Amino acid sequence: MQLKPPTPAVRIGLSVALATGLYGISFGALAVAAGLSVWQAVALSALMFTGGSQFAFIGVIAGAGAGGAAFGAATLLGVRNAVYGMQMNVMLRPRRWRRFAAAHVTIDESVAVAASQTDPAEERRGFWVAGLGVFVLWNLFTVAGALLGDALGDPAAWGLDGAAVAAFLGLLWPRLKGRDPVALAVVCAVVTVLAVPFVPAGVPILLAALAAAAWGWADRRTAPVVPATDDGGGSGTGGGPGGGIAAAARDGDPSAGGGADREPSPPRDPCLNGRPDGRGE
Repeated sequence: MQLKPPTPAVRIGLSVALATGLYGISFGALAVAAGLSVWQAVALSALMFTGGSQFAFIGVIAGAGAGGAAFGAATLLGVRNAVYGMQMNVMLRPRRWRRFAAAHVTIDESVAVAASQTDPAEERRGFWVAGLGVFVLWNLFTVAGALLGDALGDPAAWGLDGAAVAAFLGLLWPRLKGRDPVALAVVCAVVTVLAVPFVPAGVPILLAALAAAAWGWADRRTAPVVPATDDGGGSGTGGGPGGGIAAAARDGDPSAGGGADREPSPPRDPCLNGRPDGRGE
């Protein structure tokens, strides 16, 4: 039996999962260096499972911050996943136990892969392959990073964070078709770059998302209003102030306007006695 080749969504999901999962080595090593045990680092990856929030958490812990402050920073960055969840619920419509599984693997990578597809079946494949793939590899490499610890040296020197960024750019590039998407991408990039020196890690992404939302809101406000056609009047077909008039005009009612241009009806034969079926009384 010949195996079917993987679909484009599956290939993209696997490549993104590998690039992002490798970055888990960096988190495991940094978590142990911040004072967490191996099992605490593993539990954080398995239960929290959102890279930005995890790095924010251990960043506060490493700086001798309180647990409440670390939790608050992680929660702030995790808010975006709630927005992703609403989008994925509409796109995928998961049922029963899949709703809980989908909620846990709703992350930047799975949402990006799903949103980059046009076919509904491919959207589902991309979401699940990327989400589950990242979950498995992220946790495996977290264990590796936590166990190896100092043997890895400086995790940033491996360039694993760059692999994840490159994967995102690969997903974004094919969608930059037309002037508006390119302009929006430039605006979000500028907002991110300007915010990086002044706000904690992860917050620039939230600011870029707010800029994109403001762009979309302004674009809808300035969109031209499409004028109503003659078929439906001013407020729908026969349902609004102009609909009844338009319908009456189509029926040839002179009082409604527009009936004067129609040819007059032929005179009735008095022998028909007004019967439309041609039979007299």
